[in-house]
Formats: sequence, C-alpha cells, structure tokens
Amino acid sequence: MSQTTPPEKVEPGLSRTKWVIENVISFGLAFLVVFMFRSSVFEAFKIPSGSMIPTLLVGDHIFVNKFAYGLKIPFSDDLTDHPIFLLHRDPPKHGDVIVFRYPRDESIYYIKRVIGVPGDTVELRNKILFINQKMIARDLIQDASVEKTFKSLDDGKYNLANLELYLEHLDGTDHRTMLDKSNYMGENFGPIQVPEDHFFVMGDNRDFSNDSRYWGFVPRKNIKGKAVVVWWSLWFNFAESQFTFRPSRIGTLID
Repeated sequence: MSQTTPPEKVEPGLSRTKWVIENVISFGLAFLVVFMFRSSVFEAFKIPSGSMIPTLLVGDHIFVNKFAYGLKIPFSDDLTDHPIFLLHRDPPKHGDVIVFRYPRDESIYYIKRVIGVPGDTVELRNKILFINQKMIARDLIQDASVEKTFKSLDDGKYNLANLELYLEHLDGTDHRTMLDKSNYMGENFGPIQVPEDHFFVMGDNRDFSNDSRYWGFVPRKNIKGKAVVVWWSLWFNFAESQFTFRPSRIGTLID
C-alpha cells in the first residue's frame, strides 16, 4: 500500500505575514524605481509665472528631460552640491529651455531659455539681442497667432496695445519672444562675458522676466534638465475665482 504525504500545514498567521512582507517589498521596489526614474530621467514641473510667455503659459504642466545633458546617479543632484554623472552628453546649447536651481536660493526652481553659453559675450541694445557682437535676427509676427496668444494671457496684467511678438532666430533655433513697447527697464544690457561652466538665461517674456540680467549666471551644476513637452494646462485665476483649462496645449512641444 502506497503511503501518501500529508499536505503541508500553514498557519494562517504566517500566511498573512508572508503576504504582507511580499507586498511591502514589491511596493517598496516599485516606488524606488519610480523615484529613480524621476531623479535621473523625467520629472514633472508646473509653470507658476508668465516669464516664459508666449512659449509657456501660467498653469502649464511640463515634463523635463533630465537625461538630456547626461545620466546622473539617482538622487545625486538632490543630496550633493554637484551631481554625479554616469554618462556625459552635450551641454545646453543656445535656445534650449532649461529648468535649474535658482542660484540665489537653490530650494527654488526656475525655467528660462539659454541665451549665452560659456565664452559668449551677451549684449542687448534697444531690446535687440547681440551675441559675440553679432545681432540675432528677429521677425515681427503679424498673423492670427498673435491675437490667440494675447487672449491666452487671462490675467489682465498686460496692456495688449503695447505688446509685440517676434520670431527670434537664435543659432538655428527659432522661438517666439514677447516685448512691451512701453517698458524700457531691460532695453540695454552688457556687454558681459559668460564664464566657464556657466550659462546666461532669459525669459521669452523679455520685459517681465527675472533672469540673468538681474541676478547673474546659472552654474552648470544647477541645471536639472531640458523642458520638452506640455502634458497638461490648467490655471486658477484667484482674482476672478475662475479655472482656465487649455486642452489645446496638451502635447505641445517646447522649442
């Protein structure tokens, strides 16, 4: 007569404990992977101000490619003064829109456009940009997109009659800028030379941007990554207690 092996007995308490331990480990690993991905590859940010109008609007939610300039050891740019790179890629170039730690308070993130790279001489003459004594060409925009852009400003801060949109041609990168004809504060600047491992940045909303003209250069180590796409756009106007949802902005590439 064959002898059967009795089934293994498992205490209910041990089974529940094992289940809890396995799931805690699984969730922990999942969260670790997510945070590592966020630290080294992509991270989401929200645009809180209008300094990058017309490229970015208040309430735009964007993805930033943190791998654009190199692969970092996860969390190294959050826990150390200098991020540790596993792989270096080309540094930021003219026209890139970057997110970085504000040099005067590194707990704050800023987003601006790279205007000057190391070694460049940057100057503004009557609101016209010069790099290395060469005028950067621009064209006045006078099509239907102008009215559409002005309508999207929402907050009543601007006198639309004084605003102009330009298409600026910066080292092969064409991007739009906005100028206020009545604002003369930033019409002349420099010349100033960009030091090694630093960058000169400006907002596309040239007359309403707190940028390198006022607080200096961005160190390379402060740069988090390159802004690539708008994935959501929702803004709450506290003055009028009104939400503004812009579905047409979803999927807009940032250039």
